[in-house]
Amino acid sequence: MKRRTFLRSLAAAAPAVAIPPAFGLNPGAPGKGFKIAAGEGRLHGHIRLKGVNANTLDVKVSGKDTAGGLAIFEQTSLSPKRGTPLHVHLNQDEVFYVLEGEYYFQVGEEKFRLRTGDSIFLPMKVPHAWTQISERGKMTVTFQPAGKMEAFFVALAALAKDPTAAEMAQLFATHEMKVVGPPLAVD
Repeated sequence: MKRRTFLRSLAAAAPAVAIPPAFGLNPGAPGKGFKIAAGEGRLHGHIRLKGVNANTLDVKVSGKDTAGGLAIFEQTSLSPKRGTPLHVHLNQDEVFYVLEGEYYFQVGEEKFRLRTGDSIFLPMKVPHAWTQISERGKMTVTFQPAGKMEAFFVALAALAKDPTAAEMAQLFATHEMKVVGPPLAVD
C-alpha cells in the first residue's frame, strides 16, 4: 500500500475511533443529572457497615457516575466512641463535612474536633483516623478519585460478622488503603 493511500484510509477511519467519556461525566448518560432523595442511597440502598463501626452509608454519587472521578457518601453515625483505625489512602484525597453531631479527627500528627458545619480535608498518603464523639451524627464523605471505596463499604456490609483486626487490615489493603495504627481514642 502506498503511503498516500494508507494516510487517506487512516483519516477516513478516524471518526470511527471511540473517544472515552470526559472526566466527570456519567458514561451511561453523558450530561444527564440525577437526584437522590434525602435518606436514600443511589445504588445499594442503605449500606450497613460492620467492623470499625456500625454506621450506615448511602451512596449519593457513585464512582460509576463520574467515570471514577469522585464518589460522595452520606454517613449516619450510630457508633459513639468508635471510629476508623489510623490508615492511609494510597490514591485518594478525602473531605468530610459534618451535618450533625461531633467527631474527633487525626490528620498526620494534628488532632481536630469537628462539630456541625465543620469540614476537614485529608490528603492522600497522610495517616488519618476519626472517632464519633456524639451519640449520633451525620457526615458527607467525598473521595477524589472514587477509587475502591464503594466496593470497600459494600464488602464490609456483606460480612456475616465483625472482622478480626487481621481481616480488617486485609480488607483495607484490597481496597487501596493501609492500616498504620489503632483507632483514635477520644480525649
